[in-house]
Amino acid sequence: MYLLGYDVGSSSIKATLLNAGTGAVIASVTSPDRELEIIAKQPGWAEQRPEIWWDNVRLATGMILSDKRIDADEIHAIGISYQMHGLVIVDKNRKVLRPSIIWCDSRAVETGERAFREIGEATCLEHLLNSPGNFTASKLKWVMENEPDIYSKVYKAMLPGDYIAMKMTDEIKTTPSGLSEGIMWDFQNQNLADIVLDYYNISPDVIPDVAPTFSIQGEMTVSAAQELGLKPGIKVAYRAGDQPNNAFSLNVLNPGEIAANAGTSGVVYGVSDMANYDLKSRVNPFVHVSHTPDNPRYGILLCVNGTGILNSWLKHNCVTKNMPYKQMNELALQIPVGSEGLSIIPYGNGAERTLENRDIGASIHNMQFNIHDRRHILRAAQEGIVFAFNYGLGIMREMGVHVQAVRAGDTNMFLSPIFREAFATITDAVVELYNTDGSQGAARGAGIGSGLYKTQQEAFIGLDKTDVIHPKNELVSAYSDAYERWLAVLHNQ
Repeated sequence: MYLLGYDVGSSSIKATLLNAGTGAVIASVTSPDRELEIIAKQPGWAEQRPEIWWDNVRLATGMILSDKRIDADEIHAIGISYQMHGLVIVDKNRKVLRPSIIWCDSRAVETGERAFREIGEATCLEHLLNSPGNFTASKLKWVMENEPDIYSKVYKAMLPGDYIAMKMTDEIKTTPSGLSEGIMWDFQNQNLADIVLDYYNISPDVIPDVAPTFSIQGEMTVSAAQELGLKPGIKVAYRAGDQPNNAFSLNVLNPGEIAANAGTSGVVYGVSDMANYDLKSRVNPFVHVSHTPDNPRYGILLCVNGTGILNSWLKHNCVTKNMPYKQMNELALQIPVGSEGLSIIPYGNGAERTLENRDIGASIHNMQFNIHDRRHILRAAQEGIVFAFNYGLGIMREMGVHVQAVRAGDTNMFLSPIFREAFATITDAVVELYNTDGSQGAARGAGIGSGLYKTQQEAFIGLDKTDVIHPKNELVSAYSDAYERWLAVLHNQ
């Protein structure tokens, strides 16, 4: 029996088929083979066409099923992980009304900041644990104010994962975790955040019905099954934003446990049983996938938008065409810690929450033409990303989050020896790497939601630790000096 998981990201769609009994990966594919286009009509804007996600879900599924050893009739359930905070709006015929305003789009910053002031900062933090900020509700309000003709046709407003589930099941639903990531969940009252919807004049009717994260949320329709090559009736039994799902995929479910991810954006995600918040909303608490009213679990999320996208930009613009990331890492390893004084600020992917929603862009500092070459740039980029993580972790430490061990998938930037070493050393945390990713986590979640696994722990059969990286004491001084130089540059931005 199989479980099928999808991870719908802004770079690509990944699909993984797991053996439900052993947890072994039967097949895993990514579509397309180059990062998906992000449409930026103005500086700070970022959009994608939801139809492109669906097209690549279809292509990825076809690649999975092309293995003649796989019997599609043995797929028991489907789970969906998705890029957080995006806005998808559809009309009554379920037709998409405009491209999705995705997670790294900054256009609604001012909208959210105005709401924070006028609803009342104390009220927002007590009920939402966040400023309305640049999140999904604020993006919907932006559409209302700037595209009224489109807004007048809105039937439902969804998150990206809700859209993919709708395409599979023809049902429009969301989850408490999803509503919290859109800043539409009242943590005190454990229901829809009327204080936000009333202020924005958003009708509750446009919000999807709420289903538990682990539950049967619909079944594959005949038409969707024909498109995907699957059988009708397969249960869609789990959906979660990519970062709560990444934590779940690493078995990070309880207070004190911490997960990290470094894909297009980078995240450190710590689980707490306390509804705590940052006064400036620079890091953001959400409902974790394992949350219940009687057993509360909150995920405190530190996000750095400019992470793997910086490495990708360097790959496509600054090195030999088609150079693999492994070779880029090997070049960077030729340069000592600190990149001989070169510093890179990685914030080039929209407004950054840790910087109080400022969009300062990416930049290179202290370039010396007689010293530095592309190897220095490659190393300084990875160090700059790690330093941005450490800067945000300082905020989490102020909130009482103690970072001693961090779990991450053995994937994306954690494949880089420099990144792993720098992360462990500057944060003084042991980094544990596991053989998993978001699509595997989504598949495991579907096993729980469909009732195949009777406990959460049963879902983690086959999850193995692949490596452990300890801080390098002999490099602490060098990394600390480089970080102080980087901080000095950041404070002058």
